[in-house]
Amino acid sequence: MTKLRYHAALALILGSSIMSLSSHAQAGWFSSLFKKDTYTETRYPIVLAHGLFGFDDIAGYNYWYQIPEELRRSGAEVYVSQVAAANSNEVRGEQLARQVESVMAATGASKVNLIGHSQGGPTVRYVASVYPHYIASATSIAGPHTGAKAADVLLGVQDASPLTADVLGSIVNSAVGFLDLISGGGYDQSSLDALYALSTRGSAEFNALHPEGLPANYCDEGTELESNGVRYYSWSGATPMTTLLDPSDLGMVALSLLYQGEPNDGLVSSCSSHLGKVIRDNYRMNHLDEVNQIIGLVSIFDTNPKSVFRQHANRLKGKGL
Repeated sequence: MTKLRYHAALALILGSSIMSLSSHAQAGWFSSLFKKDTYTETRYPIVLAHGLFGFDDIAGYNYWYQIPEELRRSGAEVYVSQVAAANSNEVRGEQLARQVESVMAATGASKVNLIGHSQGGPTVRYVASVYPHYIASATSIAGPHTGAKAADVLLGVQDASPLTADVLGSIVNSAVGFLDLISGGGYDQSSLDALYALSTRGSAEFNALHPEGLPANYCDEGTELESNGVRYYSWSGATPMTTLLDPSDLGMVALSLLYQGEPNDGLVSSCSSHLGKVIRDNYRMNHLDEVNQIIGLVSIFDTNPKSVFRQHANRLKGKGL
């Protein structure tokens, strides 16, 4: 009888131990299941700046298609700015600076991380150069920092005929003015100023005034941490045609011929996109894919643009930004 009681007590102890271990294991499993995802939780808010003919939101459709949501789900605080759809880097930069000030006032943050696509690249460079105390990092995605061939070609047409310039400028200004109106911007537009800003000549003048982050030589890498305290980064694509499902790819291919074999994304050459630390300049993306357009029709054979944004936010987080 004593022996039976001993075995019963032993079984009770073992059973309790197993249940306790099981309970702890389940608690750990549930804890990991509901653990907060902080992969993109940067110290400072992220502010996105669109490119030429860009916008923030039109009837629920965002220039940065699904990217802000992707960053926010892992902890990032993201703000989508809107500046003039077409104007100079300086005009757009001052408009962006005012919005940065609003974000800082609303959040209590002492700085922000700026990310700009296309002409948004030079735009964020302007703000980082003139207002470095506002900016923790400035990231350029396919920014034409030494100019874009398409702008040079169009500028050549305009220089040849003032009438052509006036007519083309009026047409484009009307179009982008309507775009600005329906997206709630309310800014004056100047397509000719935008075109000059994106040209080789205009870019050289802008770079002389705002050289931070630029490589010393064409196609080199720039400095990550500049003397103004701002960290600079860049990336871009180099594949004009990425999917047959997206009809805009045909336009990217046609424009890419202007570069005569130099790697480009359809609008900006890979080397021209270099700023600060170059993350990569040959993603399988064209100029629209880089912001997950059109409606996410991008290549399935390379890193998804949303993943590139997530990785970069985590990079900024790792730098304490």
